[in-house]
Amino acid sequence: MQTIHPDLIHQFHANGKLLISGEYFVLDGAIALALPTKFGQSLQIYSATKDLHWKSFDADQQCWFEAQFDFEDFTCFKSTDESTSNRLTEILNAVRKQAPDFLKKSTGLIVETLLTFPKNWGLGTSSTLIYAIAKWAGIDPFVLLADTFGGSGYDIACAGVDQAILYQRKSGEPTFETCTFNPLFKEQLYFVYLGKKQNSREGIARYRERVKEQPFLINTISGLTKEILHAKSIGDFEHCIKEHERMISASLDLPRAKTLYFDDYAGEVKSLGAWGGDFVLVTSQQSVEKTQDYFNQKGFDICLPYKQMIKE
Repeated sequence: MQTIHPDLIHQFHANGKLLISGEYFVLDGAIALALPTKFGQSLQIYSATKDLHWKSFDADQQCWFEAQFDFEDFTCFKSTDESTSNRLTEILNAVRKQAPDFLKKSTGLIVETLLTFPKNWGLGTSSTLIYAIAKWAGIDPFVLLADTFGGSGYDIACAGVDQAILYQRKSGEPTFETCTFNPLFKEQLYFVYLGKKQNSREGIARYRERVKEQPFLINTISGLTKEILHAKSIGDFEHCIKEHERMISASLDLPRAKTLYFDDYAGEVKSLGAWGGDFVLVTSQQSVEKTQDYFNQKGFDICLPYKQMIKE
């Protein structure tokens, strides 16, 4: 169970994210629509007597990682998982690139992180951590992301907002603005977990290998993002996401999730983020029970209505 301490110093929260449009092409300047989720990660810092004691808890409040570091260069001298502690050392040292005095005068701290979603859901285990640590250190989270995990940065933008965003990289720099995504048909939208965790870096590498800079494609994806945002009916929305799927499928030479798993499904299915795993967005004109029953019978037990997933 997560530890409860009376000597809490700071606490921070970061939202999870879902990329509704613009996947991959957002790296090259396409406008993307992204939504923060009700699920996220918190980071709490407590005073202690010695060293930096780190504990990470999953959504069941079970400690899945624990380690101890010194404050000099964040060398880890005790850990339950070496790769995770190495990554944390890298992140904390990257913080000092922006804030050289970060924790230099500390003598003892306990840091606890708590996810409110399963780690394998792909809602931003890393991005929520990066955002929370950056807020703790008072530094730019986009720079910290670039110095550690890399990526477009839309997930960092989602971590700190409570509504939809239009995200775009301009001259390589992250820009975003909040927007209203409140479709009349949102009760006909669901998120289905495919259970096939994807590596974002591998997906980006595939994109880089197959897609060279193509302004026409970038502009077209940006246009579809705006059409998705402003769709007035479920029919218009389905038309937009079907066209978006067609373009990504052709560009990456990958089959659509609907083709792979739901070829007999009456509604539309759209991949979110790295293709082939994590969540897909689906439309349905059936009841919640009938919609969930369809996916359950296909072997996909997690089918969340829009209002259970998205922060509004």
